[in-house]
Amino acid sequence: MTEDPEPAVNVSGGQAGGGVAAEFDPATADTRAEHVVDRLGELYWQKRYGGRDAFTCLVRTILSQNTSDKASQPAHDALIERYDTTDADLADTLAAAEQSTLAETISSAGLYNQKSRVLITTAEWVVSEFGSATAFDEFVTEKAPETVRETLLEVRGVGPKTADCVLLFAGGRTGVFPVDTHVHRIYRRLGIASPDADHEEVRTVLEEVVPAKKCGFGHTATIQFGREYCTARKPACLEDPDACPLGDRCDQVGVYPATEDVVDPAETLE
Repeated sequence: MTEDPEPAVNVSGGQAGGGVAAEFDPATADTRAEHVVDRLGELYWQKRYGGRDAFTCLVRTILSQNTSDKASQPAHDALIERYDTTDADLADTLAAAEQSTLAETISSAGLYNQKSRVLITTAEWVVSEFGSATAFDEFVTEKAPETVRETLLEVRGVGPKTADCVLLFAGGRTGVFPVDTHVHRIYRRLGIASPDADHEEVRTVLEEVVPAKKCGFGHTATIQFGREYCTARKPACLEDPDACPLGDRCDQVGVYPATEDVVDPAETLE
């Protein structure tokens, strides 16, 4: 691949991007979900992820919760500038951070008081359990994915999507398909997951029917697709049936072009 159309600023890699190019052959797709992921590969990029620093990735993903990359990226950059010094471990500096100062630093991310408390608590946990951010990175990259995920989920403020992003972008684990609001909406709207499936049920379905090497890319590309085409309130198919590149693969669950109504897929069961 000679060009990389992936946005450089996003949770998958921050300002530097992330991942390495990979080739997917749509002709080999065995399931509808795999066809969808391959179609997104033709539309956007194809990547395999891994190699990010685990604690920095954890911090970045916490900052991204319930906000956009546009808002959370400046908060991440400001945090790194203030707290990531060459002579100190980032986990140590955040564990010792004054909460109000940290909150002010990350204010662009939204929910900054809550997130600052979560970041301090998480840093304290990393220092207590592993000793340093470096040791935490070794844990994420070397231990069994199930062990890493279960351990992260024990930390207050760390949910399944955050844990899975650390496994994917830092640990480079294949077969991990993090589910955010875009992924949750789109694969239920497509009809690949049940209309009333929760985030964990959608993740289970996708990790069963999408090949492991395509899961990470499927996550990031689906988010981009959700931002550009399959938005929550005004999906592209409302204005033009041919405007959506996945139109021939979609059941349009909860989308009613005739009336221009759009509801959460779960509401179609009521």
